[in-house]
Amino acid sequence: MKYLDKFHPNCFYHIFNHAVGSDNLFKSPGNFSFFLSRYEKYLSPVFKTYCYCLMPNHFHLLVRIRNEQTIMKLAKIEEDDDFDYHKFIMQQLSNCLNSYAKAFNKQHSRRGALFLDYTKRTHIKGDFYLTNTINYIHTNPIHHGFCKQLEDWPYSSYNAIIDNKAGIVERKLLIDWFGGLENFISFHQTQIHIDPENSIEN
Repeated sequence: MKYLDKFHPNCFYHIFNHAVGSDNLFKSPGNFSFFLSRYEKYLSPVFKTYCYCLMPNHFHLLVRIRNEQTIMKLAKIEEDDDFDYHKFIMQQLSNCLNSYAKAFNKQHSRRGALFLDYTKRTHIKGDFYLTNTINYIHTNPIHHGFCKQLEDWPYSSYNAIIDNKAGIVERKLLIDWFGGLENFISFHQTQIHIDPENSIEN
């Protein structure tokens, strides 16, 4: 699987990217915070964000693309006959990553690309695949050995959701998906790290 699915309005996607080579994307708490501020500026207008996890050298997002009318309004167009939604969303994603990389490089006296050329994304089809992707994203820090408990990693949406400080995350929609906060917490406490690509439903 090439992980280069096209973006379409109203659809769910798992989006992820990695630092070039052995570099890190984030070297301080301020870097994590700044990335989220860039995300809110460039991507929240086109994405409904269900969860995220920022790791030192990569990130994961679970988003739903907003509807056609919202994206057309952002693009300042009135007719969608020839409008390329995917191209516009990819440009917004590129603007976000480039804005972050430019500031990061300046702060750390660094030159060159920071992110891999192609941000990978998979179109999520099916409820089981969606649920497993949430599990995969939130348990990523445990899987990579950065912590033993979900609440010990401050750079994912898990704590923001359970503490009702969701920020960019569609907290109510996510909690409703699990049938309540208790079910959301219970799910994360009982599920192991699941690769969502093993649960694709066509």
